[in-house]
Amino acid sequence: MADKEMLFVYNPRAGKAKIKNKLQDIIEVFVKGGYEVTVYPTQHEGDAIGVVQNKKDRYDIVVCCGGDGTLDEVVNGMVLCEKKVPIGYIPAGSTNDFASSLGIPKDMVKAARLIVEGKDYACDIGAFNKECFVYIAAFGIFTEVSYETSQDIKNVLGHMAYILEGMKRIPNIRSYRLKIRHGDTVIEDEFIFGMVTNSTSVGGFKRITGKYVELNDGEFEVTLIKMPKNPLELNNTLTALLSRNIHADYMYCFKTSQVTFESDDEIAWTLDGEFGGNHKEVNINNMKQAVKIRIPYK
Repeated sequence: MADKEMLFVYNPRAGKAKIKNKLQDIIEVFVKGGYEVTVYPTQHEGDAIGVVQNKKDRYDIVVCCGGDGTLDEVVNGMVLCEKKVPIGYIPAGSTNDFASSLGIPKDMVKAARLIVEGKDYACDIGAFNKECFVYIAAFGIFTEVSYETSQDIKNVLGHMAYILEGMKRIPNIRSYRLKIRHGDTVIEDEFIFGMVTNSTSVGGFKRITGKYVELNDGEFEVTLIKMPKNPLELNNTLTALLSRNIHADYMYCFKTSQVTFESDDEIAWTLDGEFGGNHKEVNINNMKQAVKIRIPYK
């Protein structure tokens, strides 16, 4: 007899729909681990939020399988619940930045075993106005790629799809005039890109967010890229970003638990790779250790 109950939510289209070939093996791991499993395949965007929010209190853990967007929905649903239970994550997306940051294996069956055998880790998440995000809120060049690139292209090319689509936009770079406040500091400048992160990688690139990233310290890593004056400076800026070679002439980088962005025009934001709306004012707060994620024992 199973003595624990699990809600298993998965996105059947994520990452080349590869979960379809692994679903039976994954469920078998959970059942042998002592769980009675309720399985729910998501039907449309945003579906997982409602499923988790309205879950019955009897579940001991909620497991999701999909990309970062699926995890984002499950976390948002959990935040809306009065009862918080651990979240297990089986990565099946194109880049799976957050899973990489937590040491969760890419192999889906191994990730399932980790959920049975691992430990719970209290992890920070972000409050973005009235929404939540798991590991990144961003605007500007490259960010629209993640939610404009079709799922089919993402499945075939992986994170290279984002790079290829982003390169098409370089000749038409748009800048944004912003006032940014964190603590007692006020920054006013023209930016082509900005990201507020709680991850050791973005878009599959390691260390792009900084060298000393902790996912439970109550602080975000913020990176803001200034508008380049010419193509050579743009190239130098992108090189500096990818190598995390901080150059004050090109970018601002800092850690903070709270930051606000103000602009005269609406700016499109992306939250964990999905469209986060158009905003003139954004207030981002770190929700320290707000959710528990199942991770490996080290």
